[in-house]
Amino acid sequence: MTRTHETVLRGAGAEVVLGHGRRFTLIGERINPTGRRIFQEQLRAGDLSAIERDVKAQVEGGADVLDVNMGVPLTDEADLLARAITLVQGLTDKPICIDSSVVEALEAGLAAYQGRALVNSITAEDERMEQILPLVKKYDAAVIALPNDSDEIPMDTEKRILLTRKIIEVATTEYGIAAADIVIDPLAMPIGADTTTSLVTLETMRRIRDEFGVNMTCGASNTSFGMPARHTLGAAWLPMAMTAGLTSAIMDTRTPQIVEAVKAADVFLDHDEWGMAWIAAHRARQAAQAAQAT
Repeated sequence: MTRTHETVLRGAGAEVVLGHGRRFTLIGERINPTGRRIFQEQLRAGDLSAIERDVKAQVEGGADVLDVNMGVPLTDEADLLARAITLVQGLTDKPICIDSSVVEALEAGLAAYQGRALVNSITAEDERMEQILPLVKKYDAAVIALPNDSDEIPMDTEKRILLTRKIIEVATTEYGIAAADIVIDPLAMPIGADTTTSLVTLETMRRIRDEFGVNMTCGASNTSFGMPARHTLGAAWLPMAMTAGLTSAIMDTRTPQIVEAVKAADVFLDHDEWGMAWIAAHRARQAAQAAQAT
């Protein structure tokens, strides 16, 4: 089996390491205006106050890293993203995943960031890699990479592995980026239309872990899109994905059912030595309940 890599991220004070032998990394997804009309209107008006509530809720829910996306139409996304990152870093020392499809916004966010960021994201498209990988190298960041190209989102494992290999080879040989700093998104697809898509993703994860040893992440909520009882599906799917090699996920950490399922899986996978983090969290909840009762 290939040697596995560790991906180091840093915030203003905290360091988070993604790794196959480490506890699962929770990337809080909530600081994102997609599908949030009121939040979009607030951001257009220059009101960033909702970000403070989102940071608090995601961190309290257990987020290790915070994804920050400011993709709002009719705004200066570069300026908005830089201001949002500065605000978030004033509220928490957690590392940030800088999330934008706009190259100028990514650069503005990276320039404003204090620490070692995770960039979200590139694909296997040559143009996308040419635009973003130099920024990743310049700012000493890590990067999320999706194994799809301009043709399609591949629905078979072999094509995803082929594109993963291309991304890793280009990033390491042409741009001098370490394999440890490439985090692959194995493409978690909605099961609502086709339940077999999950089997392809799980097999892709196993192959990526065994053949490349790099870390992986995905948008965990994508899998249950369009299905009822989504939290239950997420709480079942993520531990399965962890056994296949997934080392982090972009998710809403305000959902205790899913967060606790991940923490429990860490115990069984021996990623939480002696279950100490699990026990500490249980004792903290007991103490909080006792304080409320008095």
